[in-house]
Amino acid sequence: MKLIDGVIAKKLKVIPDERGRLAEILRADDPEFKKFGQVYFTTAYPGVVKAWHYHKIQTDYFSCIKGMTKLAMYDSRKDSPTFGLINEFIIGEHNPMLVVIPPNVYHGFKAIGESESVMLNIPTEPYNHQTPDEYRLDAHTKEIPYDWARKDG
Repeated sequence: MKLIDGVIAKKLKVIPDERGRLAEILRADDPEFKKFGQVYFTTAYPGVVKAWHYHKIQTDYFSCIKGMTKLAMYDSRKDSPTFGLINEFIIGEHNPMLVVIPPNVYHGFKAIGESESVMLNIPTEPYNHQTPDEYRLDAHTKEIPYDWARKDG
C-alpha cells in the first residue's frame, strides 16, 4: 500500500513468554519519535466509528492495545504529493502496529472485533481544553470518499 505522505506504519515486535507478552510501542530513541505531549487511551464498542478529525499541530502515534480496529486516514492536504489518498490499517491484538499520523491528515477508527477496542495514543502535544487542536467532520460525510462498512468477499 502506498502511504499518505508523512504516515509511518511500524509492525510491533511482540515478545511472549510463560508469564504473558510485552511489546514496545514507542521509544524516545525511535527514528519516528518527535516529542512527548501526553498519553491517553480511547475505546469503542463493537461496530462504533469514531471519525473524522485532524490536527493542525499535533502528530498522533496510535496503537490498538486491545481488540481489533480499522484505522483509516484521508489526505486532504492540497499541497501534498498524496492528496486524495486513503490509507486503511487493520490493527490490534492480532496485528500489533504503531501508526504515525501527521498533522492535517483526517483520521478515525472503527472497532471491528467482538469486544471493545482500546486505542492508545501518544500525541506530540498535550490536549488544550480551552482551544483544542481538533477539526471535525461527520463520520459518514461525503467529503471523504470512504465507506466504514465491512468489506466482505
